[in-house]
Amino acid sequence: MIDEKKLEKRLVALEAAKSWSPRVVSRLEMLLRSATDEALYRINPIQFATEKSIAEVEGIDLFLHACVAGLFDMDWLLVCPMCSDVVESFRSLRKLHTHFHCHLCQSDYDAALDDYITVTFTVSPAVRSIRFHKPDALSAWDYVFNYKMTPGGVMPDGVPWSEAAKGLMRALTRIEPGSAADLEVDAVEGALLGQDFESDAQFLFPVARGAGVTPPHVPVILDCGKCVPATANITPGKVVFEVRNAGKLPAVFGILQLPMATFQRPKLHFAPSLSGKRLLMTQTFRDFFRSEVISATEGIAVLDVTLVFTDLKGSTALYERIGDLNAYIQVQRHFQHLLDATVRHNGAVTKTIGDAVMAAFSTAADAVQAALDMREAVDQLNRDRPQRDFILKIGVHRGASIAVTLNERLDYFGQTVNIAARVQNLADGDEICITEEVYGAPAVAEIIAPYPVARSEAQLKGVSKAMSIYHLARKAS
Repeated sequence: MIDEKKLEKRLVALEAAKSWSPRVVSRLEMLLRSATDEALYRINPIQFATEKSIAEVEGIDLFLHACVAGLFDMDWLLVCPMCSDVVESFRSLRKLHTHFHCHLCQSDYDAALDDYITVTFTVSPAVRSIRFHKPDALSAWDYVFNYKMTPGGVMPDGVPWSEAAKGLMRALTRIEPGSAADLEVDAVEGALLGQDFESDAQFLFPVARGAGVTPPHVPVILDCGKCVPATANITPGKVVFEVRNAGKLPAVFGILQLPMATFQRPKLHFAPSLSGKRLLMTQTFRDFFRSEVISATEGIAVLDVTLVFTDLKGSTALYERIGDLNAYIQVQRHFQHLLDATVRHNGAVTKTIGDAVMAAFSTAADAVQAALDMREAVDQLNRDRPQRDFILKIGVHRGASIAVTLNERLDYFGQTVNIAARVQNLADGDEICITEEVYGAPAVAEIIAPYPVARSEAQLKGVSKAMSIYHLARKAS
């Protein structure tokens, strides 16, 4: 069910959006035309890039531009770390919240943009219709294992938890309000877990030899998110559960055979995916999705972000010497060079304040490399001028922060931001100052090895203890 006219028009728009590497758009077109419904639902752009031998950054850009072109819809997912179930999904960051409850695990979580929040892409129904666009029409099996669960959660033996759960499932059906279903199970020693995948309604019956006589039928009532089973002793053998949905909403009810009554799910690890944190630090997202805001009053936590602050030394004198208009044009050129360096190293410019820039990065190594490139780019600007008009001061700090919407712009708030700004104030002209948290981060030592480094102690306003600051000078000529 492909709308050829819309598909072709939107692919042309995507092709023209930017200069892509060879065959990147054609690989996406092949996916849209020939992939299964499952492959077009909640696509992981990082996995796509790996499979198609595309640079990860370009893969993320590809799907963001494809969203703008109308080929895909973007979904923000809250994923349970214990069972890889998609607890909730949102089409907009505006509706995202960080406190969530998993019905399957009966657990509550506070999500950060680094963890549990992932971003995926689903083909637009205007371009190609897939069965997941109508979840209410899916079979119970399809709904649980292909719509709700993600294949990203993997057990220590390498098997996705969703596949292991399929092997445990003994019965699964959708039960409409006021209806009932007989679920027949051949029980073995261990336990039987009954679960409504739409609520907290659960039962757990141990299965043991010599437990007594198993009744031929075990009545179970579902109502208002609760499960009320009849009292029964279950022994190995055939048993039928008569499950009645007394509530007002449909139930998707399944019975799993667990190997033991005290069964614990194994700890899962997750394949690399596009986190909410990474997306907010992608310049393409910030450029094209400016209307996205965080509506949560408390903001959303970011556990690890590296911030770069820059400022021009002596810019006031520049405006006075060459005039406001000429100085403004030159300062904008400087901004473009800083933006280019930021994007080149997987960061995003959060905002500009006067002649200053604030940029955010997922890793300290990217931030330090970007800072070095910024300094070099500004030095190149000065080489075309009769005197050194641009002298850059740079500060870099790493820590936790809060992502918020301030003045209709996605921004960061908290002590990490304050420290990064104050570290920049410590820098002399042409100097990069980094904190201990950055200096000791992975891969940073190798990056700064060619540069003279001087260490100092600084007492920053609002920080109780003195901080170690590392001053990166230029390479010795």
